Amino acid sequence: MSLPQMLEVAIGLILIYYILGAFVSLFAQIVMESLETRGVALESYLKIIAGDMSIELTRLPQIKALQPIRYTHWWNILGAATAAKKLERIPVETLVDAFFDLTGLTSRGSLDAHELTDLISKLPNSEGRQALLGWINQGVTAVSDLRNRTSVYFEGLLNQAALTFRAKARSFVIVASIVITVLFGTDTIQLTKELWRNAGLRSQVTHQAQIATARPEGLADANTLLTDLGALSFRIGWWRGRAIPDASSVSDWLTYVASKLAGLAITAAAVSQGSSFWYDLLKKLTGSSAGAAKPDSDPPGALG
Repeated sequence: MSLPQMLEVAIGLILIYYILGAFVSLFAQIVMESLETRGVALESYLKIIAGDMSIELTRLPQIKALQPIRYTHWWNILGAATAAKKLERIPVETLVDAFFDLTGLTSRGSLDAHELTDLISKLPNSEGRQALLGWINQGVTAVSDLRNRTSVYFEGLLNQAALTFRAKARSFVIVASIVITVLFGTDTIQLTKELWRNAGLRSQVTHQAQIATARPEGLADANTLLTDLGALSFRIGWWRGRAIPDASSVSDWLTYVASKLAGLAITAAAVSQGSSFWYDLLKKLTGSSAGAAKPDSDPPGALG
């Protein structure tokens, strides 16, 4: 086996994974922004904090000012109609200030335990209310101490909200990777064989990989990615790259289907790793291969 040949095959596969991963990222971003996935996750944790008064909490000026402004619907990119969307991020200190405004503790100086309990008991039932009452029952009656404990508590909840969003986003990316892989019929086993046999194709994908990594990551739009994909001579598709078995040969059909499913599964698993992962790896590989060929020049994929 030739190491350079194996490297060129790897670069070709990684280039495909990067392009498809970028498509998945664009698709996931559009869908998750349309569904306001991050905002929904945060909203559920605001209900934990303030219960039925979570809406009143988000209507306070310091919170409302944090609402992101985006296109009303994804198709409004043509008409530029925008609207305020669900909250996605709230600084801990801002959330604590708003919650204390909501409870009426902001304007209070010093209160005894009984007065604090009466004031906080007016809040609807929520974990935030129970936390404050629990601290007061433990003897924490200074407003500054309650604020400090609330800051730590809210920081933990906001971290949980972020982790909830990431878990949902990860699940969506995996599903989107499967859909994109099946849509393009991108079979890793088929592509590997094609790259291994075709020296011209390996040279072509190495050159295309250097072009792709010369662009800063994240600047490629859908048209650019389609151009990159179209510039390759890969035979991507369900029924391309391998002769379809004779209908009477059951064993050949089973082998064909098993190979195709395995190739698609490998691609989907690779694409789900994300375009950033493959971009970084592709940049390292193209840089090291170019440097080996031309030690006195900068790698074609290097950024200035």
